[in-house]
Amino acid sequence: MLLSPAGVDQLRTALTNAGYTSSGIAERLGPQATSGMARNDFRAALRATADRDPLGTLIRLFVCAQTEPESAVAAALAPLPLADALAAGIVEAADGGLRQGIDLEPYGDAWWALSDVPGSARPGRPLAADHVLGIGGASTTLVGATIRRPVETALDLGTGSGVQALHLATHARRVTATDVSARSLRFAATTAALNGQSWELLSGDMTAPVAGRRFDLVVSNPPFVVGPGTTTHSYRDSGRVGDGIAAELAAAAPDLLTEGGTMQYLANWVHIAGEDWGERVAGWFAGTGLDAWVIQREVADPMAYVDLWLADASEAADPYRIAAWLDWFDAQKVEAVGFGVINLRRSGHDQPVVRVEDLRQPVQPPMGDQIAAWFDRQDWLRVRDTEALLASRYRMAEGLKLRQEATMGPEGWAVDRQVLAMPHGLRWSEEVDPLVLALVSGADGQLPLGDQLEVLAVAHEVPVEDLAEAAGPIVAHLVERGLITPETD
Repeated sequence: MLLSPAGVDQLRTALTNAGYTSSGIAERLGPQATSGMARNDFRAALRATADRDPLGTLIRLFVCAQTEPESAVAAALAPLPLADALAAGIVEAADGGLRQGIDLEPYGDAWWALSDVPGSARPGRPLAADHVLGIGGASTTLVGATIRRPVETALDLGTGSGVQALHLATHARRVTATDVSARSLRFAATTAALNGQSWELLSGDMTAPVAGRRFDLVVSNPPFVVGPGTTTHSYRDSGRVGDGIAAELAAAAPDLLTEGGTMQYLANWVHIAGEDWGERVAGWFAGTGLDAWVIQREVADPMAYVDLWLADASEAADPYRIAAWLDWFDAQKVEAVGFGVINLRRSGHDQPVVRVEDLRQPVQPPMGDQIAAWFDRQDWLRVRDTEALLASRYRMAEGLKLRQEATMGPEGWAVDRQVLAMPHGLRWSEEVDPLVLALVSGADGQLPLGDQLEVLAVAHEVPVEDLAEAAGPIVAHLVERGLITPETD
C-alpha cells in the first residue's frame, strides 16, 4: 500500500471529518461552481473555497489541482501526519507550497478512489509508462454493464486502481484482482483499505496469476488499445498485436468460469476491409461452449483513433509516431476500430447462443440489468420447442411504439415500412412485416400464441399450420429482443 494501515485509517478520518464526498463537495460549492468544474472551469470553486478550511483545501488540492500552503494542507489531512502524506506521495512539494501527488477522488458518498494524477491536471507532461488510471469513461462503462447479482467469487483482471473491484465487493463474497503493474497493485490495495474492503491482489499478466482457478463472475477493463503490439503504457498497451487481447480473453473464459458463470469485458476490435467485422469477432467464441453477446457501442476511423489515444497519454503529436501507427493500420487493411462490451456465460449447453450486434443508440441504465435480462430470456427460450412457444401467452413490451413510412399513390397512402421501437431498455428498433406486427399487437397476455394464430389464419385465409411453422423462429426473436415477454402464471 501507499500508506501503513494506521496511515490509511488516519486518511479516512481526515476525509470523513472534512465531508470530502461527492455530495459534500456539491453542497459546499453550490450548483454554479459544481457545474463549472464539470467543464474544467474552477473559478467559482476557487472563490467558494478561499477560506481554505479542511474541505475547501481538499477541493482546491485534489479537484482543482491547485498548489496550497503547507499549513492548510497539514490541517486538511490531519490526523495523518504531513510527513507521512509526503512520503506516500499523496502530496508533493511545489513552488509556493504543496500540490497533489496522486488523484484522490470522491466516488459517490461511500468511497474514494486513488490513482495517478490525470494528464489534464499536468498539461504538457506525458504520462509515465506505469501510470495508474482513475475513474474514466471506460471504467464507468464497465461498471454500468456489469451484472450485479450475488456471487460467491469474483475476479477483476487488470484492476488498475481497483474501481471494478470496489463494485464487485458489494455483491461478491470474495474478490480477487490481478495486474501486471506493481504500482497499480499498490494503488488498488490502498483503495481497498481506505474503503474498508479486503481483496486478494495478485501480480501477473491478465489471467496468469489465477491459472487453474474458476470464478462466478469475471470482469476486465484490459489494456485493449489496437496497434502493432508495442508497449509504452501498461494501462493502454497489452503487448498483443491488433485486437489479440480480446481474442485471448475469449479463449481463456471457459477455464475461468464456474458452471453458470459470467465474464464481461471491454474490448476494441478491428474492422478489416472486405470482411464482416461481426463474423470475425463471433469466430473468437467458436468451440468455447459459451453463450456470447457482443455489443458494439462506438466506431472510430484510424486517424481519430490514433489521435484519441496519443492525447489520452498526453503524448506529443509526433508525426513519425502517428505515421507508423497509421501505416500499420493500412498494412492490415483496417478501415475502423470498434469499441464495446463482450458478455460471456458458461451455460453448459451443447448449442450456445452467439450474437454480435451494433448497438450505438442510447441505452437505459443500468446496462447490466439489460444484459442480465437478455441471458434470462435465452434460458427461457432454450428449454422450449415450437410447440411450447405456441402454448405460451405473451405481452407486448411496455410503451412499444409503431412508426410507419408511407407513400401516396393512386389509391391513397401505401405503407412502405413499419418499425417497432422500444422507448425503454435497450431502445431497439425493428422493421416488421404485417404478420409480425399482428403477432405483437395481439400480445395482451390473454390468449396462447396458438389461439392467436388460429384467428390470424382465418383472417388471412391461410392454413394455421403454415403460420405456426413460420411463427416459431419469429416469436423466439421477438422474445430475445424483449419486444414481447412471456406471461408467467
